[in-house]
Amino acid sequence: MQLDPALRSRIESLLNDNRVVLFMKGEPGAPQCGFSAKAVGALGATGVEYAHVNVLADQDIREGIKAFGQWPTIPQLYIQGELVGGSDIIEQMANSGELYSALGVPAPDRTPPAITIGEAAAEMLRQSIDNAGEGYVLQVDIDPRYNARLQLAPVDPSAITSEAAGLKVQFDLASAQRARGLSIDWVDDERGRGLVIENPNAPPKVKPLAPAEAARKAGAGELVLVDVRPASERGQASVNVPFRTLDREGGGAAELEKLPKDTEIAFLCHSGQRSGSAAEHFRGLGFTRVYNVAGGIDAWAQDVDSSIPRY
Repeated sequence: MQLDPALRSRIESLLNDNRVVLFMKGEPGAPQCGFSAKAVGALGATGVEYAHVNVLADQDIREGIKAFGQWPTIPQLYIQGELVGGSDIIEQMANSGELYSALGVPAPDRTPPAITIGEAAAEMLRQSIDNAGEGYVLQVDIDPRYNARLQLAPVDPSAITSEAAGLKVQFDLASAQRARGLSIDWVDDERGRGLVIENPNAPPKVKPLAPAEAARKAGAGELVLVDVRPASERGQASVNVPFRTLDREGGGAAELEKLPKDTEIAFLCHSGQRSGSAAEHFRGLGFTRVYNVAGGIDAWAQDVDSSIPRY
């Protein structure tokens, strides 16, 4: 693709005006692809402020940035005007500590997390590891939303390794920070039958909030209501109480993320799916009073304000 000079100038201006820029699909509060979500998670863990460009909202930038850096995929991270790479490279650099060095911030503590594994769980996991063959260990991944995933993986010399119940458990850098105090047990009770992971670091779960209660609280100034829909959808139907958006013009996600972590905050979309993702993102950032408006603006139109058009 031959890059138009005007488009090249736009991209160069973005990079000159911002030390760190992430070209991604969606917004940091609501990534629209898994790779962008991984990049956001890795950058968020560094604590560094960064500019972002939603390529889904600008087709010219979406194609132009690929030609500009001769990199075919999104997301793309630039630091001080230089292309770092996509989500895999960002994650690798985060795990090795290189990303922190590139951003000029101290790397987090690599001390292995103290974890516990119950006897029954250890026996089951030990059998699985033995069946996998030599060179495999248990790997625990914990995403920014504190969802944990257990898998058998080849031994990674760069991983952070803990030991519990005679088992070696490896983590990437971000997961190790989130796993301190984690416990793994085997249960066979009213919760079901299987492994149960308890993490004392996980913030409280996102709670559903009825539209009527959201309207009351937002109207009284008791919570921050965030409509995650794009302007085109808000133009079709909008609530009649104070709300904020993820649009850059209104401060966007970056300004919302600066709010005190105990701020009562609720997210709204058309039916609840996109707002749920945004709510989980803020929960992963450590916000402790996070809600998702149940049923979105569609339910709001039915239960609170019938004058709002349904679409």
